Amino acid sequence: MNGDMDPASKEQGESNDDLMKLLDGMKVNLPEKDLTKYKTSEAHMDWEKVAFNTYSGDMCKQKWLELSKEIRKFRTLTELIVDAQDYIKNPYKGKKLKKHPDFPKKPLTPYFRFFMEKRAKYAKLHPEMSNLDLTKILSKKYRELPERKKEKYVNDFHKEKETFVVNMSKFKEDHPDLVETKSKKGSNVPEKPRTPQQLWYNHEKKALLKIHPDATTKDIKDSLGKKWTQLSDKKRLKWIHKSLEQHKEYEVRAHPELNLTEGDIVKTTLTKAERQLKDKCDGRPDKPPSNGYSMFCAELMSSMKDVPSTERMVMCSQRWKLLKQSEKDAYQKRCEQVWALQMLLNTTPEKPKRPISAMFIFAEEKRPKLQQERPDLSDSELTRLLARMWNDLSDKKKEKYKNLEAVLKAESEKRGKEEKGKLPDPPKTAQDIWQHSVIGDYMARFKNDRPKAEKAMEATWNTMEKKEKIMWIKKAAEDQKRYERDLSEMRAPPAVVASGKKMKFDGEPKKPPSNGYQKFSQEMLSNGELNHLPMKERMGEIGGRWQRLPQKEKDRYKKIAEEKQKQYKVQLEQWLAVCRYSSSQRFNMQIKYCVKKTLRRAFQTNFEM
Repeated sequence: MNGDMDPASKEQGESNDDLMKLLDGMKVNLPEKDLTKYKTSEAHMDWEKVAFNTYSGDMCKQKWLELSKEIRKFRTLTELIVDAQDYIKNPYKGKKLKKHPDFPKKPLTPYFRFFMEKRAKYAKLHPEMSNLDLTKILSKKYRELPERKKEKYVNDFHKEKETFVVNMSKFKEDHPDLVETKSKKGSNVPEKPRTPQQLWYNHEKKALLKIHPDATTKDIKDSLGKKWTQLSDKKRLKWIHKSLEQHKEYEVRAHPELNLTEGDIVKTTLTKAERQLKDKCDGRPDKPPSNGYSMFCAELMSSMKDVPSTERMVMCSQRWKLLKQSEKDAYQKRCEQVWALQMLLNTTPEKPKRPISAMFIFAEEKRPKLQQERPDLSDSELTRLLARMWNDLSDKKKEKYKNLEAVLKAESEKRGKEEKGKLPDPPKTAQDIWQHSVIGDYMARFKNDRPKAEKAMEATWNTMEKKEKIMWIKKAAEDQKRYERDLSEMRAPPAVVASGKKMKFDGEPKKPPSNGYQKFSQEMLSNGELNHLPMKERMGEIGGRWQRLPQKEKDRYKKIAEEKQKQYKVQLEQWLAVCRYSSSQRFNMQIKYCVKKTLRRAFQTNFEM
């Protein structure tokens, strides 16, 4: 650092030591728990306290602003300083590796060799041509070149490539720290998944390069062009499913703390058109139009595929205005009927599933062992054998499975009651019902500008006389009655059923964290360090810290979790042994079921780890 805080140069006497002193000074002046945005901490930094030697606070601030441009900033200032220190020690890390002065120069491709050789000659012959036009001509000339003439450029390329490989090996030997950093990064962070179109493009690109190895990026783009949109639905679905599989795997590895659902992944991965195609393939019905005008537009647009999308809505609006009021009312009535049917389907309970029988539980328990003992039997033969074994079982032994059947049946009934307990749709006001009936006209009048249409409708409603509102007030009263009726049905006293909740017994050992991440989360939540944050942000912060944790620390937490799991299994077996001799037979059967279920989960978790 010099008196003017200019960028590093030997002439000005700047050294990395001064830069490190600047960052150390900033670190000392940061709060102990730096959880704010880096910009906030930067603005509150007392730069006069950071000043050292001949460098003033303003000079230190200016140098920091220059240095911070070299690093990404979506972090706290504490993390930025650590990254800045790393950048000073190794400015050629990651993507900047190729800027290293010792990094060997890549050989030019056969086409570029031809281009560099001929460009000056063609530029002299055609001075009026732009660089783009010259490039197009030379690209065409190279493609038309016979193979024997191309061979010269290809051979030169291969010779230089061999030299490049040798030089690259030497570079790796001379700078192992740079290469190791790059490889480590690649091993810890999973490769970002591709979209369906990217997967298809990469596949087609490889196939094209096999046929035309000298094709440029532009040639490939021109060749593939708009082929993706012209693919059949069946072919596009293939790449959609591949992309979703990649994204699921990536999210599980990269962000285990987020626990994303399949719906979240679909929404963030696929375009609207791809989501619609997937929904159609999955058999999901189309969402009905919200009003009569939307229904009219949807039907009209299906016959206007040749009309540009920008003109379709204008044409729909114009044609809607030409309809008679009776025709508009007919569309609105049809729309309400479709919605009524949709609501009926949504509220109709599913056909109740038949509860799992005691025989089925017995068969599922014995099947794996029997498959090992009798590998010659088919699935149907195994099922028949298990049925005979069940019939030969004594009533005393069958009681265990019947108890399990009763527990599962209670859980099934509880789920059914929870489904019935969902609140009905809230009642609509008179204004809401009126607006729903006239929205089509207003949308057409304001060229599909919804905010303007809603504002105009509100103004109209406020100026309407009471006698004009009476019809809509009556409809609102009917909807209120519907809501109260549904609510009273929902609140009717339910039949008494056994609870499906897992029983907790005296002396039962507490289940420990099942993996390293859960142990780390438990530790972070119990020490109170993040208590000032809401729970959602707290879990996000814990997930972020886990991602930044060195692999050595992650392994330590994983080892602790494994040891706790082993201790838990021993304690569980001891507790079970005590329970066997301290309760009646029926009570003991319930304990065995709960413990067996817990043990299975514990062993399964340990196996997955």
